[in-house]
Amino acid sequence: MLETLILLYFVLSKPGEPNILGSSSVAWVPVRQVLASRSFSMETRYDVPSVNAVFKDNILLALRYMNGDVKNKEEINWEEVVEPFHFETTLQAGEGFAFHDQILAEYKDKIVKTTNAHFNFQDGFKTDGFLYGDGVCHLASLIYWAAKDAGLETVYFANHNFAKINEVPKEYGVSIRFDPGNFANGSRQNLYIFNSYDHPVTFVFEYDGTNLTISVLEAKNS
Repeated sequence: MLETLILLYFVLSKPGEPNILGSSSVAWVPVRQVLASRSFSMETRYDVPSVNAVFKDNILLALRYMNGDVKNKEEINWEEVVEPFHFETTLQAGEGFAFHDQILAEYKDKIVKTTNAHFNFQDGFKTDGFLYGDGVCHLASLIYWAAKDAGLETVYFANHNFAKINEVPKEYGVSIRFDPGNFANGSRQNLYIFNSYDHPVTFVFEYDGTNLTISVLEAKNS
């Protein structure tokens, strides 16, 4: 599990110098410490299997947009979208993430990353007959839960208490909506996360084919 994840990065030392591994090729080992890690199953997003399938596809597509694997509807290959993946994104000190790009004016200058998606038909998202993009609130809630546990500054205005999110405690439910016809509404149905530390933090997204895990790590030198 990523809760116990330790990533080692080896930096070459001066030739002939011994080190902690008994080799002259490694000078020191920085360790990325896990601040928080949360996960849920993609097979239990909704209690009706057909609706769960839509939620799952929309969550994974949002992550593909976020990672840059998909940039528009024409690039979507669903066989590739649902494959396992691992990617990381880093916020420098003071930088912020917003779930979509309808961003409140007071936060605009700090936001450097979004999911790069609008969760609509034009972006290739699916509907279960109710809304296009159904399920992305689950993703936002999992990100919020991990960020909150990691001690980052988090802001949202619309909770998800109108419907349960399986495997996510009710207090971490976030309601998301991109609303091109109403910026004031869309910007308040958004999620904002800021790196309030004085050093970078990295979000690690890992999908193993069943479970989605989001971890927040900080860089430390051992």
